[in-house]
Amino acid sequence: MKKAGPSRRTVLKGAAATVTAAGASTLGAPMIWAQNIKDVVLRQSGTGVSAFNEIAQKVKEDLGFTLEMTALDSDAVAQRVATQPGSFDIADIEYWMCKKVWPVGNLQAMDVSKIANYDQIVGIFKDGKLTPESEIAQGTAPHTVGFVESVDGTAFADSPTEWMTLIPTIYNADTLGIRPDLIGRPINNWSELLNPEFAGKASILDVSSIGIMDMAMVCESMGEIQYGDKGNMTREEIDKTIAIFTEAKQNGQFRAFWKTFDESVNLMASGEVVIQSMWSPAITAVRSQGIPCVYQPLEEGYRSWGGGIGLSAALSGLELEAAYEYLNWYLSGWVGGFLMRQGYYSAVPETSKEFMTDNEWGYWFEGKPAEEPIVNPQGVTMEEAGAVRDGGSFYDRMGSVACWNAVMDENQYMVRKWNEFIAS
Repeated sequence: MKKAGPSRRTVLKGAAATVTAAGASTLGAPMIWAQNIKDVVLRQSGTGVSAFNEIAQKVKEDLGFTLEMTALDSDAVAQRVATQPGSFDIADIEYWMCKKVWPVGNLQAMDVSKIANYDQIVGIFKDGKLTPESEIAQGTAPHTVGFVESVDGTAFADSPTEWMTLIPTIYNADTLGIRPDLIGRPINNWSELLNPEFAGKASILDVSSIGIMDMAMVCESMGEIQYGDKGNMTREEIDKTIAIFTEAKQNGQFRAFWKTFDESVNLMASGEVVIQSMWSPAITAVRSQGIPCVYQPLEEGYRSWGGGIGLSAALSGLELEAAYEYLNWYLSGWVGGFLMRQGYYSAVPETSKEFMTDNEWGYWFEGKPAEEPIVNPQGVTMEEAGAVRDGGSFYDRMGSVACWNAVMDENQYMVRKWNEFIAS
């Protein structure tokens, strides 16, 4: 039996209390909120990893206003937030994008005192540490771009403040996806992506700030490059990295390059590709078709990413308060439970637990064998009883992160070299 989560009335009561505690004078009175909230429409731009119709429908049901979602690829989302401020109210983006979009001024700093579950947000987003003993991985770790000093701050703060650039939502430890039925042997290292054995059947993600980190994991695994900091490469390191992959491309290693998880699903499900960069929803989608697909734990560790919600600088009044309601609702558990069935983690895991069965929590978070079938967010069976999550528990997986997606000091140079590689 699924646990009964908080009722709609409980959610709304808690949300109203949050607004009152935050001094939300724009609402005037609860009656005004109730009368006008149905007219609010918030436009959300993000990637396909969390743009689900079910979330928009649940927002309407629980909070009363309309959420319009637009799903774009990662680079397109960053470009929209940076150059089209009138096109969105909510930016559902990754933390590495902050370095590109925050200085432009199209997002507003968010008051952490208005976030009901702020104290429960995992340490990764505050000081960068999963546990007090954790080492901070290379790359653009979320906490390095997560705070500013004041409401109008333009520079990222070195430690937590009262103002966040993004309210963290979901994150994951990414690795290579493989088709074990077509490979027929163990895969243990990132270097396998360039193994000539898979010539014409490999693929990599065509988003420079993400793909370059996959490349770095491969090059280190091969023993070809020892980076000073692969999350902030020198021009020489960028050149060497791109050169290795350019040679592999010229030798016919890659079947394709993809930008959206739908593309990666089609490549893997068809068998055209047997090893590639992948995202968790793509793995889920392939498995839900009854096709073997493994998110393969690798000896060198994971490449990680973190996502969060930013608010347009133009938001004010009732729309701004509705946006804060949405943020609090997002962290209150239902969305976390929904997306954890995709393989993601919630920024406030404990609230998500209330919206998952013990079997689901054990499988997705604790790394325990499933006691009964595991279903995806749409209710389709993707694992049978006895299955164990690839990579194990939350602490096993997030504790093995080697790097984060990154925007480097030499970002413009890196992007130019990346584009030359794709076009070569």
